[in-house]
Amino acid sequence: MAFGQYVNLDFDQIKTSIKDYLRSNTNFTDYDFEGSNLSIIIDALAYNTYTTAYNTNMAANECFLDSSTLRENVVALARNIGYVPRSRRSSRARVSFTIDGLLDTSTLTLNSGIVCNGAGENTSFIFCIPEDITIPVTNGVSEFNNIEIYEGSFITQTFTVDTSLFNQRYILDNSFIDTSTIKVKVKPSSESTSSVTYQQIDNIVGVTSTSNSYLLQEIEDERYELIFGDNVIGKKLLNNNEVTVSYIVSEGKDGNGASEFSFVGNITNQDGAAINSDLIGLVTTDEKSRDGDEIESISSIKYYAPRIYSSQYRAVTASDYESVLGYIYPNVESVTAFGGEEMSPPRFGKVFISVKPRNGDFLSDQTKRELVQKLKSYAVAGIVPEFIDLKYLYVEIQTSPYYNPSLNDNPNNLKTGVSNALTQYSRSIDVNKFGGRFKYSKAVSLIDSIDSSITSNITLVTIRRNLKAVLGQFAQYEVCYGNMFHTQESAYNVVSTGFTIEGVTVTVYLAYEVINR
Repeated sequence: MAFGQYVNLDFDQIKTSIKDYLRSNTNFTDYDFEGSNLSIIIDALAYNTYTTAYNTNMAANECFLDSSTLRENVVALARNIGYVPRSRRSSRARVSFTIDGLLDTSTLTLNSGIVCNGAGENTSFIFCIPEDITIPVTNGVSEFNNIEIYEGSFITQTFTVDTSLFNQRYILDNSFIDTSTIKVKVKPSSESTSSVTYQQIDNIVGVTSTSNSYLLQEIEDERYELIFGDNVIGKKLLNNNEVTVSYIVSEGKDGNGASEFSFVGNITNQDGAAINSDLIGLVTTDEKSRDGDEIESISSIKYYAPRIYSSQYRAVTASDYESVLGYIYPNVESVTAFGGEEMSPPRFGKVFISVKPRNGDFLSDQTKRELVQKLKSYAVAGIVPEFIDLKYLYVEIQTSPYYNPSLNDNPNNLKTGVSNALTQYSRSIDVNKFGGRFKYSKAVSLIDSIDSSITSNITLVTIRRNLKAVLGQFAQYEVCYGNMFHTQESAYNVVSTGFTIEGVTVTVYLAYEVINR
């Protein structure tokens, strides 16, 4: 059979090609391919060819990062360029509590593991710490101030090194691990009392044959594997070494927003004796839980993996900062960065970064400080990163859809459908990113497509900036909309909400009118 040029590998096209080939053969001149039993054989051949072509196409697509769809394949391809996808992240909170009435006690240790119950919206979560925290006791009082706690379950897993095995693997059994909480300690044997802490590394730069380090990689079912050295890159484990790995398995973003905590942890004194829980005071919340997030999505891996590879884990240009920040901080919805030389007047030696987090509108001061510290390991010496808060431009929509009552007799359902569709559009990447644009035509067509009964709609759009005034002192404000204003007859283009001024009995407004523009 001669090779044909197949433009389309649909079932019908393949079947037609087989029939054309058979008709060209004189042995089948008088056959009726539509009604004879030969039609069944042709269907079987076409179906087999179609299935083979489909499987071949899918297998070929899975060989490339851009076209692969299975997470295991996407992760494996990203691994080839040194990218480790972000794990699920535990939400973090900060709490404080005091222990009074301590006699003959010099130090207290808050043991790793469960610390508090945290109450969120209609549910509660367990919060833990990955390492022991020890503080001194002064005048019988001990204060655990601003302790960072992590949502999730604290898990400990132990491996015994067996060099007789050809390829021993160190796989963590649980999915949904927050890899930032992984702690690895190695003992010479199970009977040993001392251990060495191993540090996770992102790349092999500066790693020697004696470095106590390990690499981490994601494998199937969203689990993780530890890879230790070979005495060339990193220190090699010896026979009968005991490896103890502790980590926190998290609920991700569901744990965000917990603000009320009760202590359920374990505290011991310098002799290892447990402290009476009656001595522990109430837990106060310094910062409610935040920054929890899900495991990195496939689309995010495809986006960030080549960009992190191109930056070589170094932040030099503004685009490098955008890529690295999205890698080290999973709660990023959109980020932009620019050099201080672009400002007026210029501020050389600085890079300014603005971040739109997924959960909330602004980064907390604590998160900013943490990110600045993390960026130092990527930034070039002499470049100081600085975070600036966003100035949001809000889009308010007032729409009046018209519909045919004979096609839909429930206007409340239509109202709900329109509201849900516009809310979904407001969360899309077309709007919620730097450089994103609200498209009036898209919003109008979206409303019309909600239900076949909607015939048309009249939609008005208002843009809004929020301004926080400084009370009791003179101040200058700049409000930029970034959009053209059109002249309106006998009307103001920009109007504030009402406010009061001391000594004025009526409500006043700020207003601005564009004239001849």
